[in-house]
Amino acid sequence: MSQQEIVLKIFEFVLLLFSLSLHEAAHAWTASRLGDQTARMLGRVTLNPVKHIDPVGTVLLPLAMLFLGPYGGRFLIGWARPTPVNTRNFKHYKRDDVLTTLAGPVSNLLISLVCVVALIVLAKTSPVAQELVRGLAFGGFDPSQMEAAPALFPSVLLLYMALTLNLFLAFFNLLPLPPLDGSHLIRHLLPTNLLQIYDRLGIISLLLMFVFGGRLVNLFVGPALALVNRILVSV
Repeated sequence: MSQQEIVLKIFEFVLLLFSLSLHEAAHAWTASRLGDQTARMLGRVTLNPVKHIDPVGTVLLPLAMLFLGPYGGRFLIGWARPTPVNTRNFKHYKRDDVLTTLAGPVSNLLISLVCVVALIVLAKTSPVAQELVRGLAFGGFDPSQMEAAPALFPSVLLLYMALTLNLFLAFFNLLPLPPLDGSHLIRHLLPTNLLQIYDRLGIISLLLMFVFGGRLVNLFVGPALALVNRILVSV
């Protein structure tokens, strides 16, 4: 593994920390706005990663996916400590729980949108940036471009990495598997007898997540990223 690859993986890990922190902070902030101050009192309405880190989901698993195994950093997913929410404090239990749940994935989609806008602005203001953006959208980049644009190249690359990573995080968290956000939405649709079985999936849910999660996420991320790339290429 080259020094350049190691640096890129470290940057991607830092982006993951920020994205997961924003995801959980969005849950906490929304819950607070809707009447539940549990997470706010625990200091979870913050982008400080220390408040959100889960040793396995935020550190060990992402680092293993980046530096070990067959993925080679092509597929990076993780999770932070769940934001504590006391739904009894909500005035409208089902509506407020759904809004609090959706706040996390929506925050990741907003990051992706901001990155797309930033890439378009950069491409419009600089021919070199336009070439870099189009290169990434086409599926690659020329390392020699880093020497030609030492300041611009990292900015464009980090924006594109953040865009891709947050698309993955948004759709991954919407998978209907406990304890992901998607499971909170499904719970409101299940009858009581099925709900008890669903909540006891435990290790089965984790196995399904690791075996099929990446493939399911790619079914949604693939078309979304293809659309974004078409937009960036046309700039």
